[in-house]
Amino acid sequence: MWMNIGACVLLGLTLAGIGFNLMHDGAHGSFSDKKWLNEIMAHTLNMVGGDVSLWKTKHNVIHHSFTNIEGHDDDINIQPMMRTNENQPRYKIHRFQHIYGYILYCLTYISWVWIDDVKKYRTQQVGITKLKKFTFINHFTFWATKLSYVATFVVLPIIFKGVLAAILGYLIVSMVTGIVIAVVFQLAHVVESVSFNNPDDTNGVIEQEWAIHQINTTSNFATRNPLVSWFTGGLNYQVEHHLFPRISHVHYPALNKIVRETCEKFGVQYNEYGTVVAAVRSHTRHLKTMGIAD
Repeated sequence: MWMNIGACVLLGLTLAGIGFNLMHDGAHGSFSDKKWLNEIMAHTLNMVGGDVSLWKTKHNVIHHSFTNIEGHDDDINIQPMMRTNENQPRYKIHRFQHIYGYILYCLTYISWVWIDDVKKYRTQQVGITKLKKFTFINHFTFWATKLSYVATFVVLPIIFKGVLAAILGYLIVSMVTGIVIAVVFQLAHVVESVSFNNPDDTNGVIEQEWAIHQINTTSNFATRNPLVSWFTGGLNYQVEHHLFPRISHVHYPALNKIVRETCEKFGVQYNEYGTVVAAVRSHTRHLKTMGIAD
């Protein structure tokens, strides 16, 4: 039993690692200088149940354009269960979000595959942003992805291991994947040192230069830890990634020094936490503050 549980945990970490190291760079066009290879790597997301065309709109187009802007960046919208910034309404339940939030994070991957993608597909929009009209290939790929995922991750395990073992194994794998991908994102954008913005009410404009906005709304963590950098595919260098999303993450350590020096030269705050633990503590404190402060 313990070997099976360990194998499920390892598979959950592997699915997260595929997303961090292959899919993410591929979808940004930074895995290779060959477009076809980038597309293959990007579609590893479809191999694990997601839809890369939906993800590109949500992440590349929306998140990278409107980072931490309330009402636009869908990645900081976990309402009504959680309040990530002061521009969102506060409910009584949020008082305990720094505790139950990590339980919800375990459901991130399950919600993504089974609920969020289907909702985006059905409504043809991500948050308030309308999607381009789906082509036949988009429709076919979406349903082929979901059906093959069900067959691989649900039906086959039931056939070979039985219903109970398959369900328990799937839950372990999915919850490990979910909390890992959720925490990595939250440590990059939902911590004490970053800013959250609302566009000007009259013209909808953020009165800040784009590059400075990216630096102010993003934070690095554990950049001196080679294991973290390897496993997260350089996503612990979020500042550099948001400034140069088309550059491979293997170059982030070198860029880190240049960006730091430039920020110091022009007096721009550079956000970074030395360890994963320090970043997690900051995220937890931020959630606690948002849960009690208006």
